[in-house]
Amino acid sequence: MDFIAKEIEVYAEEFTREEGEVLAALNRETYAKVMTPRMLSGHLQGQVLRMFSQMIKPANILEIGTYTGYSALCMVDGLQKGGKLITIDVNAELQDIILRYFDKAGKSDQIDSRIGNALQIIPSLQENFDLVFIDADKENYSNYFDLVFDKLNVGGYIIADNVLWSGKVLEDDSNLDKDTIALKEYAKKVKADPRVENVMMPIRDGLLIARKLA
Repeated sequence: MDFIAKEIEVYAEEFTREEGEVLAALNRETYAKVMTPRMLSGHLQGQVLRMFSQMIKPANILEIGTYTGYSALCMVDGLQKGGKLITIDVNAELQDIILRYFDKAGKSDQIDSRIGNALQIIPSLQENFDLVFIDADKENYSNYFDLVFDKLNVGGYIIADNVLWSGKVLEDDSNLDKDTIALKEYAKKVKADPRVENVMMPIRDGLLIARKLA
């Protein structure tokens, strides 16, 4: 994920809104107790997601891939009054830390945390969404896009994380693993879809943002 010089990253974080006590505590506990803590969105990307949500002002948000709940706590700040964020993850082992920090942040009533297979849960959702954040198993990014598209309001956004995959997307196709192949296929799929306009941003491990036109 180290595409930018560490000094530049530190400088950017210095002039970015502070993450606050709850997010900072969640960050520390994730790194202290949870495997692969680099999966956490972290300060800079978290505040980028928060800013996007604040600009979009979504009535409802769908997050696919909760991890320890950091990104959900960032995006929930932009919800309209009475809005809801639904977050889905297959890993029940992290539910204790997730719910504890949602409660600590005073956001439990706005976040619906579900455990299970997102491919099965998404079709059952009755809500429409203005913002969807995809940060789960890379092989299913294209499937998630297809499943959520009809539930996304026109003008709504799908943001996919890890689309640069630590730079592996630049390697020769003959040497790529299945996750990298899936991420490259997802990027091609989004770019070729006339129903959206898109931009890829080299923030942290890459964010691909698609806005629904029709």
